Amino acid sequence: MNKLLIVVDMQNDFIDGALGTPEAQNIVPAVAKRIREAVQDGDALLFTRDTHGADYLETQEGKHLPVEHCIKGTHGWQLADAVQEAFPLWQNCVINKPTFGSMALAEMLKGRSFDCIELIGLCTDICVISNAMMVKAALPEVPVSVRADCCAGVTPRSHSNALEAMKKCQIEIV
Repeated sequence: MNKLLIVVDMQNDFIDGALGTPEAQNIVPAVAKRIREAVQDGDALLFTRDTHGADYLETQEGKHLPVEHCIKGTHGWQLADAVQEAFPLWQNCVINKPTFGSMALAEMLKGRSFDCIELIGLCTDICVISNAMMVKAALPEVPVSVRADCCAGVTPRSHSNALEAMKKCQIEIV
């Protein structure tokens, strides 16, 4: 079976850094385990990494979320150690994205053939939902799923709301 696992923004700043939460910290072991399972099963993997420059606070996003995070080259920008250890070759399949959803990801997937695509990561209510919707738009006939236990939102409530919204758009919640 031709499966793809997309690991969204499992970066230090979203886990225990500038925008970290206890919920994000709690999913790290489950995410690392899921990555190891995908590797063992021979699934394809892609990683996204929120990437901002020193001018972040002057950007549209920075004006609405005035918390510097995921500044390229910083510790907060790096993927969590547990994620890197679960798949040491992650550098070969990472997409740096300047905002919530990745146009590069959608374009890369367009026209490709997968039996199914699964997304996990952070934050459910911002980047996971944005990328899941872009993936679904790029490949409308491919089943897309999100693993709820491998995602965390800004708050538990916003996590639940995002999962419900994705269900309405025919994204399976596992």
